[in-house]
Amino acid sequence: MPPLLQTVLLLCVSNVFMVYAWYGHLRDLSAKPLWIVIGLSWGVAFFEYCLMIPANRIGYRVLDLGQLKVIQETIHLSVFALFAVFYMRQSLRLDHLYAFLCLLGAVFFLFRKGI
Repeated sequence: MPPLLQTVLLLCVSNVFMVYAWYGHLRDLSAKPLWIVIGLSWGVAFFEYCLMIPANRIGYRVLDLGQLKVIQETIHLSVFALFAVFYMRQSLRLDHLYAFLCLLGAVFFLFRKGI
């Protein structure tokens, strides 16, 4: 599998864990004490790190640091949008689409000279 594809897949899965660690407790654990929520969130985030660190190492072989960061942020916000709609039952507005298009512009400008 090409390194860029490995990086993107690992980043997608790692961001599922991170988005849940950061925001899932708002729905699932709102009645629990904060120290329990922090501990559980750190436990979930551990799996994110187990995927994010290899993704960054693999990706840095074929991408520069700026490209790697913009890919990660674009994936993160994409995963977050899906999480917000399907898990947290939030609605997206047209402004969210405009913001996503700006991110795609960032990806375009960082990759237009090739990898």
